Amino acid sequence: MKEGIHPKYEEATFTCASCSNEIKTRSTAGDLTLGICSECHPFYTGKHKLVDTAGRVERFRRKYGMQDQ
Repeated sequence: MKEGIHPKYEEATFTCASCSNEIKTRSTAGDLTLGICSECHPFYTGKHKLVDTAGRVERFRRKYGMQDQ
């Protein structure tokens, strides 16, 4: 490999802004702050918030006078 053309690949810390979890890894980008990580993301934790879509649809239909088809 040619000398001096590759970026430095060094240790980095990725910090989650939501839960302050720190992930130690190696990167060319350096330290980063993530918006959300796998420790606090609902998909990975299984703590999904169920959206009441049926209630929202009913309110929409009442508001605009629509009938069920």
